[in-house]
Amino acid sequence: MTTSEPLAVAVAVAGILGVDHVGVAVPDLDTAIAFYTTTLGGQLRHREENAEQGVVEAMIGWDGGAQLQLLAPLTPESTIAKFLDRSGPGLQQLAYRVADIHAVSAALRERGLRLLFDAPRRGTAGSAINFVHPKDAGGVLVELVQPAQH
Repeated sequence: MTTSEPLAVAVAVAGILGVDHVGVAVPDLDTAIAFYTTTLGGQLRHREENAEQGVVEAMIGWDGGAQLQLLAPLTPESTIAKFLDRSGPGLQQLAYRVADIHAVSAALRERGLRLLFDAPRRGTAGSAINFVHPKDAGGVLVELVQPAQH
């Protein structure tokens, strides 16, 4: 994207539909779920273990809008464990929902952005995911999410 190209045009071309969720790294998933549901009134919408990504995760939602993804490490070697060791608990990524992850990935690569994986991987609830390198996205780990077709 050039500095003169309007953001709305770039988003439409890239096929990004909107914010899907915000990922938060937590050391203890049950404690985090209790805080976001009991204290802040969210609803536990989904919980799963994703051994491939090395996390146990939960999706918390409110009425409409983006969700909050809580991510706790399964092993000390997982990406989330390393993030917690380096940065402590907190915001880990911003995820955008896309209609076609292959087309969006290609469009972003054409614009010179680096993606972390050559091909999409399995994400929450069978979604297809990939990530834009934080150095190419203003220091933010950007996740691309194509929800599974159920």
